[in-house]
Parts: sequence; C-alpha cells; structure tokens
Amino acid sequence: MPVTSGYLVPVRGHACARARRGERGGGRRMSSHCHTSTVLLVFMALAVVGAEQSEERSCDVIGDESSESQMERALLKKLEPLSHMRFNVTVEKGKTENYVYQFRVCREVNSTSHDYGGLVQTDRQNGKTTVIGRINETQVFNGSDWIMLIYKGGDSYGSHCSGEKRRAVIMISCKRGVTASSFSIISEEREKEQECFYLFEMDSSVACPAENSHLSVGSILLITLASLIAVYIIGGFLYQRLVVGAKGMEQFPHFAFWQDLGNLVADGCDFVCRSKPRNAPAAYRGVGDDQLGDESEERDDHLLPM
Repeated sequence: MPVTSGYLVPVRGHACARARRGERGGGRRMSSHCHTSTVLLVFMALAVVGAEQSEERSCDVIGDESSESQMERALLKKLEPLSHMRFNVTVEKGKTENYVYQFRVCREVNSTSHDYGGLVQTDRQNGKTTVIGRINETQVFNGSDWIMLIYKGGDSYGSHCSGEKRRAVIMISCKRGVTASSFSIISEEREKEQECFYLFEMDSSVACPAENSHLSVGSILLITLASLIAVYIIGGFLYQRLVVGAKGMEQFPHFAFWQDLGNLVADGCDFVCRSKPRNAPAAYRGVGDDQLGDESEERDDHLLPM
C-alpha cells in the first residue's frame, strides 16, 4: 500500500490486472469499476489531507495534558472569542528600528509556516521575521479583572539575555462592551541576564468578571408582594366567575370590601389619630345671632349693681 501524507491509500492493482486479463465484456465492466474506485479513494485522501491542513493549532499549556488545571482550561475557553481576530502594532524608533508585531490569541500568526508562532515580529526594513512566542508553550492565569497570557519558546536572543529564548507577555485588561481593542507594546526588557520578555497590553470584555445580579431584601419583598397580589386577583377572579357565577364587577374578589375601603381607611385614621373621646362635645360654641344676644346679656349681669 502506498502512503500519502501520512494516510494509507489502498490501490486495487491486482484486482484491476485480473480484470484486464478477463473476458472482454466482463473485463471492461470490471476495469471501469476499478477506475471509479481509485478516483474516489484519491478524492477521499485529498479531502482528509485538506481538512488536516485547514485545522488550526491552538494553545498548548506548558507541561503534560494531565497537569493542566481546570482554571487554565477555563481561561483558554474564555479567550476563544478572540481566537479568530488578528492584532497588529507598528513600532518605530528612529531610523534603526521599524517593526511590526502580529499577534493572535491561541492561534498561529502564519499557519502555513507551522512554527507555532503566536506573536511574531517583522522588521520592515529587511523583512526578517522573528518569533517572539509560541502557542505550544503557553502559560495563562488571571486576576479579578485581567488575564495574563504568556507565550514562551520564541527565537533565541543574539547577544542579549544570555542567548535565551524570547517570550511574550500579553496583559488583557477588562473593558466591558468591547470585544478587543487597544493592542499595544509597552516595553521590551532585554537588559537583564535572564527572564527577558516583551510586554504587550490590550482591552477586552472577556477578562471582565461575571456581573452578579444579587437582589436586595427590599427587591425580594416587592417581587413577593407583587406575586401574591397577582395570585389573589387572578385566583379570586376565576373563583368568582366559575364557582360563584358572578358577573361584571362582582367578579373582582371581595368587591364590596374594596368598595368600602376608602371609608374604612378614613374611619381607621379617625380612630387612631384623634385623641378626644368620640362622643365628647365640641370645644367651641356657635356664633348665631341668638347665641350672641344671650351671651352678651350673661356677660353684662356681673356689671349690674347689687
């Protein structure tokens, strides 16, 4: 069996040879059948190879798969909405440095090169490409409102940082309402002997914590009260209509009670708020003419001589 791109493709050479050596009529039919089968197998092999090539690689956390924590898997899944996006930033420092940095979240910048490059630097003067970090050496962790994505295993430094491999550190900060924006480079730390890195930052809503929708005690009481009122009205209406057989406004539960509610409230306020006895006489007298006349005579009696 010949091997094509890692897949075994069986060829029915012996069967076709036997068909060619057979009778003419039957041989033609068998030869046509073999030719069709071979073409189908070739197309299937090409389709499988194309599907394999079109499948993009994703982040591989440093260490064995069994050592990956649930938190790391959850963070990588949280970053999935950004994986189809590409980010670029250009840096110019005088006439000597003119670079373009290309970045993808858990995907290769150039999938055809198969170099796992997740963040790549391109020199605009000579076109030289340098891999800053690779997605097959990924670290990820987070805080309350940020996610730190680290690509290690980049191309080695020359005379800097003891020739160690480059690494990219991308700080993704929370910004609600924005899928991704403001990708920029902060600095390149290459003056140390070890642990040198490129620091980038960007804003995205995927780094934001979930919004907690806790209800206050007052909100819970209001919702409960509204639910009870709705049950009372609907249940009472159905009872009055279907069981009692009421019509019109009498279908409303306790209709007579609610009709007299205003009077009941007024009576209650009168009973609670007034401090005088309910049958006590008024504290003032009338001002009619007959009352004025009688009162004036009574007031003059003490002025008469004895």
